[in-house]
Amino acid sequence: MATYLDFEDKIKKIEEDITVAKTKNDEHAVEILERKLEKEVEKTFKNLSDYQKLQLARHPDRPYAMDYIKGLMHDYYEIHGDRHYDDDNAIVCFLGYIGNEKVVVIGEQKGRGTKDKLKRNFGMPSPQGYRKALRAARLAEKFNLPVLMLVDTPGAYPGIGAEERNQSEAIAKNLYEFSELTTPTISVVIGEGGSGGALAISVADKLAMMRYSVYAVISPEGCSAILWNDPAKVETAANALKITAESLKDLGLVDDVVNEPLIGAHRKKEEAIKALGDYFLSSLEELKQLSKEERYEKKYEKLMSLGKFQEGK
Repeated sequence: MATYLDFEDKIKKIEEDITVAKTKNDEHAVEILERKLEKEVEKTFKNLSDYQKLQLARHPDRPYAMDYIKGLMHDYYEIHGDRHYDDDNAIVCFLGYIGNEKVVVIGEQKGRGTKDKLKRNFGMPSPQGYRKALRAARLAEKFNLPVLMLVDTPGAYPGIGAEERNQSEAIAKNLYEFSELTTPTISVVIGEGGSGGALAISVADKLAMMRYSVYAVISPEGCSAILWNDPAKVETAANALKITAESLKDLGLVDDVVNEPLIGAHRKKEEAIKALGDYFLSSLEELKQLSKEERYEKKYEKLMSLGKFQEGK
């Protein structure tokens, strides 16, 4: 059964009517309702607010990293452990094939169902997760394998244990080490890109976002609490933060937007998975046309161009 968001009420009603018409074998009514549904989907999803896109990014049925990995990879092998402390299940690393390309895939995994969510710590990685990701990236660098990173986290885990094991150092180390990689690297935000937890696997030759993903320095809820001390301001905060793929592309902070299905990746998972796979392979082909030195230089220039400084009057 589909999970509907508050702005999908009209879509829900039409789909319920289609179900009733199908039980009555009323093909004419089904045809009319399906055309009506198509128009309503286009009307609704072409006029989404930033907050509504945030809701889609967090949708419980949205494809997670493991959905993309299982849908795109074959002959794959999971890499476990950071070789320092533990194996963090909030980050998954795989060695295998996408198409004919040998690749390393690193992803943040939220989990489905109570047990899996607890196992994955709701997609909030600890230092050992980021160190595992770095271990996988170093393996890719050693054998000149491209790296695909799938970003989907509300943020790095803020618990005492994570701080004791130096969470900030683990993230900072990844920023430095990933910027030094010469093998082709592509990072895609598939859901939530939350603060430093997302940055730790976002430094790449190409950074893309799925159409309804978000990428932010702080959650809109956190922003509204800090700036206005009012949780009701969350929609205002979402608009002010410029968290959507289109906004960040316009600002030059991300390279590309991957066009998942208009109705959302959660409703057409196979199409979304194929779209990401096609983007990865085409981007990889583009990067392979450059030498290691050229890729490194372009990545350096991109990183140095981020952000703007303006003196106040």
